[in-house]
Amino acid sequence: MTGRADAKGAVGAARDGEGYDASPYLPGEDDLRALSEAAAGCRGCPLYRDATRTVFGEGDPGARVVLVGEQPGDQEDRRGHPFVGPAGGVLTRALEEAGIDRTRAYVTNAVKHFKFTAQDRGKKRIHKPPTLREMAACRPWLAAELRVLRPDVVVALGATAGKALLGPSFRVTKERGVLLPFPPAGDGAGAWEGAFAPEEALLLATIHPSAVLRAQDREAMYAGLVADLRVAAGALR
Repeated sequence: MTGRADAKGAVGAARDGEGYDASPYLPGEDDLRALSEAAAGCRGCPLYRDATRTVFGEGDPGARVVLVGEQPGDQEDRRGHPFVGPAGGVLTRALEEAGIDRTRAYVTNAVKHFKFTAQDRGKKRIHKPPTLREMAACRPWLAAELRVLRPDVVVALGATAGKALLGPSFRVTKERGVLLPFPPAGDGAGAWEGAFAPEEALLLATIHPSAVLRAQDREAMYAGLVADLRVAAGALR
C-alpha cells in the first residue's frame, strides 16, 4: 500500500512541476508506440506548460543507429515530429552524404518539449537551452527508447545531447568525431542501467545541425558534420 501511495505522490509532484522526473509517466511495457503514447501526457517537468505537445522520437524500430538532438524546435513543436525544421533538412542531407539512410535510422531528442522565450508579443519563439535538471527529468524517456532499440551506434548531435548521454563534463569541442564505448564507464553509466550491456554500443558526438545554420562559414561547418557522420557510418558496416 505504501508503494502505491508513494507512486501517486510522485505523479502528483510531477504534475505540479516540482518532481522533475518523467519516471512516473513511463508505461509498464517497453514498446515504442506505448512509450510515445505515454509521453504525450508527460508532466515530469514544467516545460510541458508552454510547449504545444510532446515530440517523441521517430524512425525505424529496427534501427542500428539512433541520432539524439537537444530538443524540438519551433517547427517540430508545431508539427509534432522531430527534425522537420531547417536543422532537420541539414541533417537529412548530411546523413545522405555520409552514407546513412535516414529512413532506416531513429531520431529523437534528449528533451521532448520545446523550451523557448517569446518575443514580438508572443509571435516569435526563440529557442532556449534546457537546464541540466530538465535534461535529467527527461532522461527516462531517452533511456527507454534506447532500451527498446538497442542500437549499434548512438550519435549525439550537439552539446546538450552529449551532456545527456555522457554527463555534464562532456564538451563537444573535445570529443567530437571519435567513437566511444557506450554506456560510459564511471558515474555516467548509472543512468543507462538496463538499457545496454557494458560497452555494447558505440557513441559518436558531433555538432548539432543548427550550428551549420548559425555558422559564418557554413560550408566548412557542414563538411565537418558530414565527416563525423561518416565515422558513424563506418562503424555500421
